[in-house]
Amino acid sequence: MQSFLTSLSLSRLCRLLTIVMVASVLSACATTGEDWSDSNSNKQTAKNGKYSKSGKAPRVNIDKDSVGALDAPYNDLWDRIRDGFELEDSNSPLVIKHVRYYSSRPDYVDRMMSRSSRYLFYIVEEVERRKMPMELALLPFIESAFNPEAFSRAKASGMWQFMPATGKDFKLTQNIFRDERRDVIQSTDAALDYLQRLYKMFGDWELALAAYNWGEGNVSKAIKRNQAKKLPTDYASLKMPDETRNYVPKLLAIKNIVTNPKSYGLTLPTLENHPYFVIVTTEKDIDVDLAAEFARMTVEEFKAMNPSFNKPVILGASEPQILLPFGRAESFQENLLQYTGRLSSWTAIRVANRETVDQLATRLDVDANQVRQINNIPKGMRIKAGSTVLIPRGGKVGDVAEHLANNAGKLMLEREAAAKAKPKTTANNASGSKAKKPASKQASNKQSTNKQTANNTNKPKPKPQADSKVAANEKKSN
Repeated sequence: MQSFLTSLSLSRLCRLLTIVMVASVLSACATTGEDWSDSNSNKQTAKNGKYSKSGKAPRVNIDKDSVGALDAPYNDLWDRIRDGFELEDSNSPLVIKHVRYYSSRPDYVDRMMSRSSRYLFYIVEEVERRKMPMELALLPFIESAFNPEAFSRAKASGMWQFMPATGKDFKLTQNIFRDERRDVIQSTDAALDYLQRLYKMFGDWELALAAYNWGEGNVSKAIKRNQAKKLPTDYASLKMPDETRNYVPKLLAIKNIVTNPKSYGLTLPTLENHPYFVIVTTEKDIDVDLAAEFARMTVEEFKAMNPSFNKPVILGASEPQILLPFGRAESFQENLLQYTGRLSSWTAIRVANRETVDQLATRLDVDANQVRQINNIPKGMRIKAGSTVLIPRGGKVGDVAEHLANNAGKLMLEREAAAKAKPKTTANNASGSKAKKPASKQASNKQSTNKQTANNTNKPKPKPQADSKVAANEKKSN
C-alpha cells in the first residue's frame, strides 16, 4: 500500500512538473514574441508538409488538447489563410455594403472561389514566405475575380491587373508570344514585390493597397494635401476616387466571408492544403495543342493554367514555365520523351525589309493564306521591316532563336496601295520621254510666268516657314 501511494505521488509530481514545464515554454513564447516563421522553421515545416500558425504565439489548454497538435498540418487551405490574417477587422458601413453585395450573389462567389482553387496555394505560399498579411492573398478576388485572362478597358491585364507600364517596371515580358502579366507565377511575384515596395513607402497596408489601385503618386499627393491642412493622413481621412475608397472595404468584405462564410449563408469549396500545379519546362518549341495532348488535358484547360502564351506555339528558347496539374505532369514528361514526330508546326522570323505576304511566302516556301490567318493580316496589307511574323514550320526555318523569342517586335503593317502609288503618266511618255506641249500653250504659259514674276517683284517677301511654325506653337501653348 505504501509503495502504491509512493508511486501515485511520484505520478502526480511528474504530471505537475510536466504542466509547469509546458506552461513555462508557452509563457516564454508569449513574452519573448518568438518568431514562428523564421527561415529554419519554414524549411523544416515545408519539408514535413506541416505549417505552423502565424501571428501570435499559440495557446493550448492541456486538459483538453495536446501540445502535439501544434505540429499538425492544415487539412484545409482556408484554415491556413484565416490564421494568417493580420489587418484590423472592420464592419464599417462600406464593408457591410460589400458583404451584402457578395452574399446576395452566391453563384458569383462560388465561381470566384472555385476558380481560385488552381492558384491560391501558390499565392498563400509566397505571402507566407514573405511574412506579409494573408489578406493580400485574397486581392485577386477584387482585382479580377481570380481570372488570369482578365483584361480591362484601361488595358490592365491578368489576375493582378498590371498596366503595361507597371508590368514593364517589374520586368514582366510583353511581346507577341507571351504576356507575363497573365503568367500566374511571374505576375504574383511582381504584385507582391510591388506591394512590399508600397508598404515601405507608406508604412501602412491600407495606404499601400490604395496606392496599388490609385497609384503611388496620387496617394502621396493626397497625403501632402492633408498634411498642409493639418488633417489625418490615414486611408479613411484621404480624399480619393470612389473606386479607391471602396477598394480596401471590398477586400475586408471578402476577408469577413472567408472568416465565417456560414454566417452569410455561403459555402466555400474545399481546398486541400497542397500544391495544385507543377512547373515544367522544355528547351524545344512545342505546339500548345500538342502540349495539352501530352498532359491529357483539353486545350481550354491547358490555356486556363497557362494564359500567358499568346500564340499556338510555346518557344523553348524563352525558358517557358508550363503549369500542369499535379497528376498530369508525369504524363506530359512521358509523352514528350516518347514522341518522335515534329513538336512544333510553327516558327517565327523577323522581316528585314518590307514585303507583301505573297513575297514572304514565296521566299520561305510557305502557304501565304496560313501566314495571313495566323497573324491576322488583312488582304492588301504589307509587312513593315522589323516586324516579327509567325509562319508555318518548313525546311528553311528551325526553332525560334533566343534573341527573337525574348525580344520579338510587333507586327507592323501598311497598305500596299499607298506603297505602290506613282505619278500619273500619259501614253506619250510611257516610254520615258517627256511629252511636248503644243506651241500655243507653251507661249501662253511663258507669258503667264512672266506676269507672275513681274507682279511678285512688287510684293513683300513671305516670312520664313520656321517663323510660322513658331507662331503656331506659341498660339497652341497659349
